[in-house]
Amino acid sequence: MSEQAIVINNHGNFEKNFLEKIASRLAQEFHLPVSIEDCHIDLSEFYNPMRRQYDGNRILKELDLHSLPPQVKKIGLFRVDLCIPILTYIFGQAPLNGNTGIASLYRLHNEPYGMNKDEDMLLDRFKKVITHELGHMFGLLHCHVPHCVMRSSTYVEDLDQKSHNLCKKCHAEIRSSISGQHLT
Repeated sequence: MSEQAIVINNHGNFEKNFLEKIASRLAQEFHLPVSIEDCHIDLSEFYNPMRRQYDGNRILKELDLHSLPPQVKKIGLFRVDLCIPILTYIFGQAPLNGNTGIASLYRLHNEPYGMNKDEDMLLDRFKKVITHELGHMFGLLHCHVPHCVMRSSTYVEDLDQKSHNLCKKCHAEIRSSISGQHLT
């Protein structure tokens, strides 16, 4: 692949239709081709029994070992509870200007928060997390515009309050980043 693209790595045995909805949203927001690959890594070595969670830093590092060309952004999708040492949990993680990110829907379900199951809301939240992490991979920092998908999200309520979209400023930065990477 010599052109820019986004690759979704399905590590959570997600249904094809579910992933296609995510891919369509990402293609619409980033104006790049999006492909889906089924993948598997043994997560047992990343499990922290003291926290009963999976180490997001170590998973990210492992996925980055299997990197694609630098112009391809890869996001690994999971169903497990992710954490990093300084936070109780994370929805996702990606290094600024990196090529690999991760996202999990584990904490995006309604039921743990005393609400009724809602598959549409689950998909909606997951799309926002994935878009947010890809934004970091394209060089975006957290945004202070309330509706921007790049606003920081600590709780699911934060996700519910923002849109799927980048604000005008973040969108312009992404366009510039993508255009600049085409030139290299």
